[in-house]
Parts: sequence; structure tokens; C-alpha cells
Amino acid sequence: MNHGSRKLPRAFKLAVLRHHARPTRFVLAVSIATQRMTLFEKLPAQLNQTRFPDYEFRRRYVISTSRFGIGQVMQSNQTPLGLHRIARKAGGGYPIGTVFKARQPVGLTWQGLPDGSIVHRILWLEGLEPGVNRGGDVDTFRRHIYIHGFGDETTLGRPQSCGCVHLSAADLMPLYERVPAGTLVWIAKR
Repeated sequence: MNHGSRKLPRAFKLAVLRHHARPTRFVLAVSIATQRMTLFEKLPAQLNQTRFPDYEFRRRYVISTSRFGIGQVMQSNQTPLGLHRIARKAGGGYPIGTVFKARQPVGLTWQGLPDGSIVHRILWLEGLEPGVNRGGDVDTFRRHIYIHGFGDETTLGRPQSCGCVHLSAADLMPLYERVPAGTLVWIAKR
């Protein structure tokens, strides 16, 4: 079974150029169809080049996107498409299993909150495409769309979230440490 390409999609490159986004060292590419997210990294020799860099495949993750489908509109509980970046990170320094509400720790999964809906770490996304996922009633940041952990990891691999991208603790914890705020994120149907 093919769970996505080992190359960044051409549409990502076009969106970066169209919106004058600066290529970042790492890129996360989310595929709604395959329920996978892929980590890419710039080739080391191209870190300081001015032309659009080539990226190498680093890792693929099993994820869960929205059970309500794809959509950009506020309060739709759908996963937004398009070019994003990690605007903020939350949860660093807290133990695995920490449950968050409004990005603040409220308890632990093993102390009465086993079904925590936002756990471990949070990568808060910001849309970069005005009218698509930025501004007005389609603003990804104002919708609080995150890449984050989820208490019930048995749901990974199929749409189950309320708009966010769920990731296992084993994948999220090292990813959180590896990718800085500002990292580009591409969310696409395929």
C-alpha cells in the first residue's frame, strides 16, 4: 500500500513561491487521504542557497485528521488545507501524558484523564494563505488547529479528530524537539 510520496508535492513549492514564504529547514506534509504525515529536511549543502531547495525524506508518521472531513471554516471541526507554519509550540518540559486545556496543563492521563483530547505536546498552526486559511472565518490559528497527542492512540490511521492532526506520543515527543517554530506545514487531500 502506498502511503504517500517520498517527495514534496509540486503544489507545496508553488504555494511557498506564491505566498513568498521562506523555505524552512524542515517541512511537514500531511496527507488526508493516507492519514500520514511526512517529515522532510533540506539537503545540507543547500541550507544557505537562495534558489528553492531540494528536500530529503526523513520520516513518515501515522496520524488522524478530522472525522468531519476537510474544511477551512471556523467551528466546522474540519481539517484545513494549504500552506501553514508552526506558529507556537506548547508543552515543552512537561512529562509525557500531560493533558492540556487552552494550552495549559490540567492533569495527567494516568491520573484520571486517560481520554485526554490534547496531550503530550502542541504544535499550533498558522495559515499562510489569505482567504484560504488565514484571516476572517477561515483562520487556522484562531481555529486552534494543532498537531498534538491524543489519549486514545488506537484511532490513529483513520479520521477521528475535530480538525487537528493527532500523532502518537512516541512520534510527537521527538518531533517536538526536532522542528522549530516557523517550520512549514503542507496539508493536502493526497
